[in-house]
Amino acid sequence: MATTPAPRSAPAASAAVTGTGASSGDGAGNDRQPGDALVRVGGVVFAVGALATAITFVPFFLGTDPFPAYAYVLSMLMGAGFALAGAGFWRSVRAQRRAARAQAAAPPAASPAARAGE
Repeated sequence: MATTPAPRSAPAASAAVTGTGASSGDGAGNDRQPGDALVRVGGVVFAVGALATAITFVPFFLGTDPFPAYAYVLSMLMGAGFALAGAGFWRSVRAQRRAARAQAAAPPAASPAARAGE
């Protein structure tokens, strides 16, 4: 009876393939890049601002008195969160460009076959 060989596992992605040098290689998606924290914080601030915006419209639909001015100031957090997330995105782009330039400027590594002939 013929048996099939066990499938080979794929080789781990190197930092050159992923574009970052901060790869932990654990495969759990825990790779941190510059700007990630700003994007996350920006998303939370944006969500708080969006919630405040939605809440400030409730009195208009119910015909009650509008909320005080601080409720409308909280609505401005939506724009601030968007700006934070945008800053994090651009920080990540700049870091990836720097890594790509550094990789392109590095001399190519000799292959094992070329070293064996030495």
